[in-house]
Amino acid sequence: MKPVSVLKALFVAALFAAQAQAAPIILATKSFTEQHILSAMTVQYLQKKGFQVQPQTNIATVISRNAMINKQIDMTWEYTGTSLIIFNHINKRMSPEESYETVKRLDAKHGLVWLKPADMNNTYAFAMQRKRAEAEHINTMSDLVAKIEQVRKTDPDHNWMLGLDLEFAGRSDGMKPLQEAYNMKLDRPQIRQMDPGLVYNAVRDGFVDAGLIYTTDGRVKGFDLKVLEDDKGFFPSYAVTPVVRKDTLEANPGLEEALNTLSAQLNNDVITELNKRVDIDHQSPQQVARDFLRSKHLL
Repeated sequence: MKPVSVLKALFVAALFAAQAQAAPIILATKSFTEQHILSAMTVQYLQKKGFQVQPQTNIATVISRNAMINKQIDMTWEYTGTSLIIFNHINKRMSPEESYETVKRLDAKHGLVWLKPADMNNTYAFAMQRKRAEAEHINTMSDLVAKIEQVRKTDPDHNWMLGLDLEFAGRSDGMKPLQEAYNMKLDRPQIRQMDPGLVYNAVRDGFVDAGLIYTTDGRVKGFDLKVLEDDKGFFPSYAVTPVVRKDTLEANPGLEEALNTLSAQLNNDVITELNKRVDIDHQSPQQVARDFLRSKHLL
């Protein structure tokens, strides 16, 4: 073996030995499908890279945040909008880039480092049956509002029904300001409030004409729904991003690079397909994560 190869082998062995002796990295994730997949993906990839990872799943958002600040949790996959609105109490409308830079700067004061965000946005949107939306040329929220007004004037006996979850319908930053932003006139009977999970079925089955959904939910693809473009940028950006305590990054060389590698693999189409495989095809998050990592030659 050449001297350079020997040195390289010794360095890699020393790196793995140092990681093996380090305390496990505690990863917290929330209690829904997308986060379960991210958890499985992170654990499998980081273990492949030689890190010890201890997953903690189904952790509430605020509890996870406090635990990170108190150094009980080392990292999580967080959403820019959650940090901006829930943690930092900022409701100002921002671009995705502004949202990221703002939470990165504010959370640095707590010793939390926002790494590179994934090219995905799990935010609110309205969706319709794809065939119907395409047949009626409805691609954006403005198109939807125009259609509702057209029906109001030409066929007043047929009210367009919108499905909303209970929280959004009553939130101060929810339905009322959305109507103001888009000049959307609705009568109370046009708003059907229901459990968030039922909105997808209601749109698919024609019980409502359009419904409020999460853009990366697997049922969007599984039920062949069309997500309408938020052309006035009302909904905040929720880009998922690895967030790690600064001292954890310092204690684990190579962790930042590994997490940024994972983040770079994700976008809305990718995560929606993975969510579908769990929620619609009934595969386990672990298997879905493993198959995906293998397809990217990361395992």
